[in-house]
Amino acid sequence: MPGWAIAFAAALAALIFLHLHWRKKLAAARRTFQGEIERLADGHQQASLQLQMRQDAVFDSMTEGLLLLDEHDRIVLANRAFLDLFGITTDIRARTVIEAVRLHELSELVELLGTEPQVLDREIRFPSPGAERWAQVNGSAILNGKGARQGAILVFHDLTRLKKLERVREEFVANVSHELRTPLSLIKGYVETLLDGAKDNPEVCTKFLQTIARNADRLKLLIEDLLKISELESGRLEMNFQPVALRPAIQKVLDDLQARASAREVTLLNRAAEIVVDADTDRLEQVLGNLVDNAIKYGRQGGCVVVEAKAGEGDEVEISVQDDGPGIPPEALERVFERFYRVDKARSREQGGTGLGLSIVKHIVQSHGGKVWAKSEIGRGATFFFTLPPRAGGVQQPLSL
Repeated sequence: MPGWAIAFAAALAALIFLHLHWRKKLAAARRTFQGEIERLADGHQQASLQLQMRQDAVFDSMTEGLLLLDEHDRIVLANRAFLDLFGITTDIRARTVIEAVRLHELSELVELLGTEPQVLDREIRFPSPGAERWAQVNGSAILNGKGARQGAILVFHDLTRLKKLERVREEFVANVSHELRTPLSLIKGYVETLLDGAKDNPEVCTKFLQTIARNADRLKLLIEDLLKISELESGRLEMNFQPVALRPAIQKVLDDLQARASAREVTLLNRAAEIVVDADTDRLEQVLGNLVDNAIKYGRQGGCVVVEAKAGEGDEVEISVQDDGPGIPPEALERVFERFYRVDKARSREQGGTGLGLSIVKHIVQSHGGKVWAKSEIGRGATFFFTLPPRAGGVQQPLSL
């Protein structure tokens, strides 16, 4: 074979070898590059996912509801507070506000943001399972660099609790005004009558003065009860907790009210077990006195009032006061512990009640860490219950007499 042919063959072989070698290295480089691209893509996706999770966590931790809309007014984001506020349990993304919430007032606010840059301090009322709710809405249009609208953001602040407190305050002021106005009007009327000449008639004068004194006492009781309520609600009233033997404490209250019970021919029974509790003695006697006094006044003439104390569920001690009177209607049972609520308003005022006694009972029991409730059947009497924590070391303890 000529020398040039051998040299050509050798050069060709070398070129083929170099081609295969560089092709192999190129393939390896491609694989490395592709792997790096995939790694970077995974890293970017993971970073984006973490960023989204952090963003969702931040939005969901907000106490205010947040709603983010796109340029077509479809929902892009709704945080947990917004969903809870409107009782939504499904995914509402990509829906319009009216489709998701079905509240025309809110839909109108969204439409308003199409022409105005901001909507501030708008209050909306909407139905909710169990009761109505209120929210304050602040909205702002989202604009791009050219001033074109790209969407909107709305922030919702739940006003339900504030509205309820405002309503309670208004009712309280109205009730206090009414309760004060009645005896004051009577006092003023009788005083004016006395000044007009009735004072010259000894019999009429004495009767009028007795009425004035009775209404002055009613005012005094009302003001004292209002002060007690204020002290209990503000936490200013200090409790002096100490071991209290329930049976003797109950008997003391029954003995103090025996004269009232005898006037209505009511029998008072003490069926308390020998239990010792941690309580403020004076406040406990106030609770028992209020409940027993009510049972005597509103129970049956010639009836029976039974006071029991026994171990309740868990470590609680359960005390009950039962009468055999006409009972309490079912719709009133949930409200009897409200301030100024009366089942029979006319009879309650005749008996001299202020309408605050059971509310004071509730607050004192709650200050002891207990709870209070009532049960009743029409025509079969009513029973008021409350619980107290036991003395440290157990519920049932012998009394040391």
